[in-house]
Order: sequence, then structure tokens, then C-alpha cells
Amino acid sequence: MRHVYECPTRWGDLDQLGHVNNVVYVDYLQEARVDMFRTHARSQGTDDLAEGVVVVRHEVTYSAPLHFRFRPVTIECWVSEIRAASFTLEYEVFHDDPEAESGRRVYLRAASLLTPYVFATETPRRLRPDEKEALSAFQEEGAPRVRSERFRVPHDEAHLYPVHVRFSDVDVYRHVNNVKYLGYYQEARIRLHAALMRGLPPETGQAANAVVRTEVDYLAPILLRPEPYDCWSRIHRVGERSMTIDSEICDGDALLSRARVVSVFFDPATGRSVPPPDDYRERLVAALSPGSPG
Repeated sequence: MRHVYECPTRWGDLDQLGHVNNVVYVDYLQEARVDMFRTHARSQGTDDLAEGVVVVRHEVTYSAPLHFRFRPVTIECWVSEIRAASFTLEYEVFHDDPEAESGRRVYLRAASLLTPYVFATETPRRLRPDEKEALSAFQEEGAPRVRSERFRVPHDEAHLYPVHVRFSDVDVYRHVNNVKYLGYYQEARIRLHAALMRGLPPETGQAANAVVRTEVDYLAPILLRPEPYDCWSRIHRVGERSMTIDSEICDGDALLSRARVVSVFFDPATGRSVPPPDDYRERLVAALSPGSPG
């Protein structure tokens, strides 16, 4: 069984290209997840999972741009794995489209690894038997398990972006909401791109890029405070028409979160993928981490 949530889009969700911003999609997933647990709470024992879970990892693959519509976008949610103290939720974001081969136009597929959490004591907990039973009603076999690749960004040659937490970034449990992390990483990537393009001719600025995959690990909570956190970013891979950026958010030497984001260069006029300008590609290759694929 899959839970279906009709998610309204907002004009403010759009980026400068007129597409729903990649960060906003993860907010849609959160809305669908909470709606799933709240809708079935009384009858199936998922009331404590509606707000009493934390995200351990997101894996998001962007398939097509979503433009603003007055009609909601549909999100299907289901469970792919249940373990002692965690479970994996899968999502598909789409509009029905009779002209598409599958009958739907899919914008995004994603998976979230979640764990129940006791916020009063700031500790994770195991799933209760009734919660496992409730989740099993939404379970589908055969889906891939979310996997985390451990890596560190070398700070000595990485780009530093100071993360200033805003009051509105924090949820009712005084933690920065999981969606906000993606915004921090987006800001860090923009600053990295700006630094790499400094001094290049104006036509190089036509090298637009779009995020096609995001992986984020949440290792420790980020809290509201006046001092900024450190977000370090580094080019991990440069392909013929794509690049991969590794980032991490730290509090001194403590690693709080890490992300790996794949972007594809494209021509805004045609929407087709293209190689980056030669001079910009040279900058990207020069910025690669030691031992990274070029």
C-alpha cells in the first residue's frame, strides 16, 4: 500500500529559471511524510512517528523540472525497509500524464532513512512492535536500501562558507530542520561557483547547471546560536557534462553533516545538457580534490 498526498505548490517555491527549486522538493517530501503518519495515526499506531522521528539520510534524484501549477503535485510514499531502530521511506513526485510512457510525468524519486527519536532526552529509540506493524502495511519488497558513503572534505584547499542559522530555520525541538541543510549546501555551492568564475569572461556565465542528485547525511543536530558553523565544499568529480561537489558542515572539528551533489550543465535556451565552457572546466579540474576522478 502507498500513501498518496496532494501537495500544493507555491509561487515562492520557484527559482530564477521558473522551476521548483531543488531544496523545496525536500520540503514537499517532509509534508507528505508527516501527512502519511498523521492520516493513519489513530488506526495504525503511527502517532509518535508523525513528529517523533529524525532524518538520518536523504537520497534524492531529480528527473524533470516542475513548473508552477494551480493543481497540486502528487506524492506517493511507501516503506522499503524496516529495521530495529530505523526505517526507509521512498517517494515518487509526479503528475498524471497520459502522453507519458508510464502514464505519469515523474519529477523526483527519493528515499529517506528515518529513526524514532525522544526529543526530551535527545536520544534515538527502537521501533515499537505496533509501529513496525503499522509500517509493514506500507512496505514494498525489492526496493534498494539507502546507503551512506563516508567521506571527508579536505579543509586545507576547500571553499569555506559560514553558515548563519536563522531563527526561522529551527523547528519546535530547537534543531535546524532537515530541509534547511539543503539550503545551506546550496548557498555554499553558489559561493564556490562564484569564486571559481571570478575573472572569467561574461559569456562563461551562460554555463547554467541543474542539480540532478543530492545525498545528505545528518550526523548531529545544528542548533540556533550567534556564531556561524563552517561549511566546507570541494569539487569531487568533473565529467564531460556534469560535476560533483562534496560538502560538509562542521562545528570546529566536529562533523555535523555531509552532502554530495551532482549537477549537469545545460543550455538554458534548449534545456539540453552541454559541456561546460573550456575555461571554466579548466578551473573545475584545477580545483579537484587529490585523487578524485577528473
